[in-house]
Amino acid sequence: MNELIKLNIDPLIQLALQEDITSEDITTNAVIAAGVKAEVDLIAKEAGIIAGLAVYQRVFELLDETATVEKFVSDGDTVKPGDLLAIVAADARTLLTGERTALNYLQRMSGIATHTQKVAKQLIGTRSRLLDTRKTTPNMRIFEKYAVTIGGGYNHRYNLSDGILIKDNHINAAGGVKEAIAATKKYAPFVRKIEVEVENLEMLKEALEAGADIIMLDNMDVDTMKAAIKIVAGRAVTECSGNITQERLKELGDIGVDFISCGALTHSSPILDLSMKNLRIL
Repeated sequence: MNELIKLNIDPLIQLALQEDITSEDITTNAVIAAGVKAEVDLIAKEAGIIAGLAVYQRVFELLDETATVEKFVSDGDTVKPGDLLAIVAADARTLLTGERTALNYLQRMSGIATHTQKVAKQLIGTRSRLLDTRKTTPNMRIFEKYAVTIGGGYNHRYNLSDGILIKDNHINAAGGVKEAIAATKKYAPFVRKIEVEVENLEMLKEALEAGADIIMLDNMDVDTMKAAIKIVAGRAVTECSGNITQERLKELGDIGVDFISCGALTHSSPILDLSMKNLRIL
C-alpha cells in the first residue's frame, strides 16, 4: 500500500478501532499474555468477489507493526465457501482485538463488489456504464467506492467538491434551469463540466439550450427516456437515475443512455460472509 493511500485511510481505520476499543480489549487481555505470537486463517463462508484486502491488512499493521498477511487471493478474485484467503500472523492479542474491525471492512467491501458485479452483468452488450452515487455510509465512502470499481462499476463524483450536479432544489433556489446553469457558469471554473438533473422533457430542453454538458434523466418512465435520448441526440452525455433496480437495468441499457447511476450498490449491498478461524499459537 503506497503512502498516499495510507494518508487517506489510516485516520478512518484508526477511528474505527477507537470505536471498538475505548481503553482495552478486556476479554483478550484477560485470556492471553502480551507478546505471544500466533497466526489465524481468513476463510470464505460464501461465494463472491473479494475487495479490500489491503484495508484488512492495514487494521492489523496499525495495531502491531510486526503483523504480516500472507494472501492467497487478490482483490477482484472470485472465492467459494471454504477457500483459504489469507493467513495473518501477529501478536495473539492483535489478532483477537483487530478481528472484528478488519472483517467489518473486508466483508462490507467484498459484499459491495459482489453485488456490483451481479448488477453490472445486466448491462453487458449495451453502451451503458454502471455508476455509484454519494449514498454511502459516513466515513466509508473511500472504501465503498473502491469496492464498486472492483465489482466492475464506475464512480460518479466522489464528493461535493468533485463535480457540479444541479438538482431540483438547486433549480428551485435559482429560479429555474437556465438561471441555475447561468449562475454555475459564472461561478465555476470553465474546466468543470455541468450536470443537470431533469424530471421532464421541458426541463431537458431548457438544460440543453443553456449549455449543460451532462443530463441526468431522473425518475422518468422508459418511453419518456427514449424521447429524451432522441432530443439530446448526442449534444450532451446522458445519465439516468431514480428507482434503478437490477430487473430494470437491461431495459434501460437498451435505451442507449450513457450512464446509469444506482445508489443501491452502496446503500443496500449485503456483506460477504467471511471468517477468521483456527487461531494457532506459534
